[in-house]
Amino acid sequence: MGVFQSTESPSLRIKSSEEKISSTDEDMFPLPLEILEEIFLNLPRNQVVLTCRLVCSRWKVVADSESLWKERCRREGLHLRDGSRIPEDWRLFYFLCKKRRNLIKNPKGDRKMEDWVIQENGGDGWKLEKPMVPHPNKTVLKNFVTSYGMCRKVQLIDLVKEGYSPVFMDTFQPHIKISDWYAPRSDCGSQYDICVELLDEKKNRIQAFAPETVVFEQWNNRKWNQVTHVFQNYGPGVRFVRFTHGGKDTQFWAGWYGIRVTDSCVEICPAEC
Repeated sequence: MGVFQSTESPSLRIKSSEEKISSTDEDMFPLPLEILEEIFLNLPRNQVVLTCRLVCSRWKVVADSESLWKERCRREGLHLRDGSRIPEDWRLFYFLCKKRRNLIKNPKGDRKMEDWVIQENGGDGWKLEKPMVPHPNKTVLKNFVTSYGMCRKVQLIDLVKEGYSPVFMDTFQPHIKISDWYAPRSDCGSQYDICVELLDEKKNRIQAFAPETVVFEQWNNRKWNQVTHVFQNYGPGVRFVRFTHGGKDTQFWAGWYGIRVTDSCVEICPAEC
């Protein structure tokens, strides 16, 4: 998205910027700024940023104004999770919210093992099954199951291909939020592992989230567990996210008695969400 390639912060307010508008602009476009803002609020967001703001200095002031993007957020229902944290840049907040999505492909196994690269396929290998216990997310109808040897699978997310330009990532360093769900069987012990890495253009590690292995004993409550982490202040250079997870059973039973995983997620999101 073109707006993510702009490094200019729209910190100007409309009324405080009227003196910056030339008389030539006044003659060409005599509309009051409040009316011009209302027009912009009813135009497609990309048209406002990529076309309208380039017409003249008067239009640029309105297109970059805090009041425009704050009002657009209000009208489109983009709310702050914490009302005490005000975005430094309402335009950036707006576009990050609108662009926010799960960058993991096939996170719930709806397309079998498509989009995943199997790194380890120990024991009887990976398998897909229906959840033994209902998942908190009712759209989850399948989970990936591990076996008695180590099973790991991975996805590599190319941020540029997903629409997040190098200039945008290096300038704004938006939060990168990851999450994953995992659950054991009740009748067999198991273990769960996850490692998520931020990589540069040569796929060298910049930062990683790799918590200790989670081990479940036999005769547990087999409930679903979620792990989350937010990368922030990671510095320039991030171009890829590598998401790796898996595990195994700890009793070496033939079949698929190991950890279950599903609904994995990687999102680029504003700090205020």
